Amino acid sequence: MVIDDEPAVATVLSALLKQGGYRTVAETVPERAMERLQSERIDVVLTDLRMPGMDGLEVLRRCRQLQPDVPVVMISAQATVGSAIEALRAGAADFLLKPIDREELLFIVAKAAARRPGFANGASLPLLGEAPCFGDLRRLITKAGRATATVLIRGETGTGKELVARAIHDSSERRDGPFVTLNCAALPDTLLESELFGYEKGAFTGAVQQKPGRVELADGGTLFLDEIGEITPAMQAKLLRLLQNKEITRLGGAKTQQVNVRFLAATHQDLESAVKEGRFRQDLYYRLNVIPVQVPSLRERRSDIPLLARHFVGVEHRLDDAAVARLSELAWPGNVRQLQNFVERLVALSDAPTIGLADVERECERDVRLAPPPMGLESVVRKAERERILEAIEQAGGNRSLAARLLGLSRRTFYNKLDQLEINSLPPPPNAPR
Repeated sequence: MVIDDEPAVATVLSALLKQGGYRTVAETVPERAMERLQSERIDVVLTDLRMPGMDGLEVLRRCRQLQPDVPVVMISAQATVGSAIEALRAGAADFLLKPIDREELLFIVAKAAARRPGFANGASLPLLGEAPCFGDLRRLITKAGRATATVLIRGETGTGKELVARAIHDSSERRDGPFVTLNCAALPDTLLESELFGYEKGAFTGAVQQKPGRVELADGGTLFLDEIGEITPAMQAKLLRLLQNKEITRLGGAKTQQVNVRFLAATHQDLESAVKEGRFRQDLYYRLNVIPVQVPSLRERRSDIPLLARHFVGVEHRLDDAAVARLSELAWPGNVRQLQNFVERLVALSDAPTIGLADVERECERDVRLAPPPMGLESVVRKAERERILEAIEQAGGNRSLAARLLGLSRRTFYNKLDQLEINSLPPPPNAPR
């Protein structure tokens, strides 16, 4: 849902989002938007900050009352650091500055949509687990929260590294400050640098006014840098200076300003190998890896699968014992995220409130990752290419142009690969964000 009192702006934003694959509704009257929020499934709200009558902060407060699990992204043509931080502290998922950059808009909306729970409030998910290794993780989160040093969170894709980062923030003295996230793999260097440090008016073509960066917005709180292992050597050097000096200079600016920010980072990469191969700076690695936190894979906490599955199925459906037993046997290479998506698909396609073994088996046959056929060398290569491309598309928030850049491919080569690997023909997920 887009809320902006200027019809032309609402129309343009809706068109950009529809181009990105989102089903979008737009409202120019905030009060009417709040009525729709009570009766329709809305996954993300984008609202202008300054509007007559009900402003964006009031919209945010009303959204928190009506649908507390719906992420709200704030938009403004007159942003200041103060208003951005006020919005983030009030619960906004993110902040966009007009004029809107299409790639930034789609990236931020994709990230916000990923936070929207499909069937239950996921706020307690970081602590949802009873396996011994998860108890160890919970205790380490508490200790890391009491400290002030940088934390490096390691774990496979889909294990919940961002949820662990948020839990560390919530258990720290900075819990009342902003928790700001940045996916380092989703943006090329030019966008990543401006997103991190902000920019001054006139810094580059299209910079029509000043914009604070994520570091500045996180002042007094925590900045979470996801997929830190993906950044280039040039950005590694700039990030190292930031961690050492705790100061920033906006792009196009001359003034250096100190920041009071705690840094958390996450990666699924083998950084030690990257350091040995010269792909990752050793000094930056040591700066990041002060407090290492390892998030266990779902394979290491199989006893938690029944608990997680029943949590994801929600209150209107149930899994029978045979279905739960079968879920506990599966490999789950995509970890908790894959289990969640799988259970949500079971619910969406279920004809009855009780989901049984036959339902699970049917979906297993459709999921090539859970039931892979015997493969020769050519099939292995094809599977690896397919998984890497899908991972890049996920990292890019569904933006295929960005995914091509992440993979170092031209757009033509990338789209040819999509056709060859039958990725273009994949159906949209059952709970595609609006």
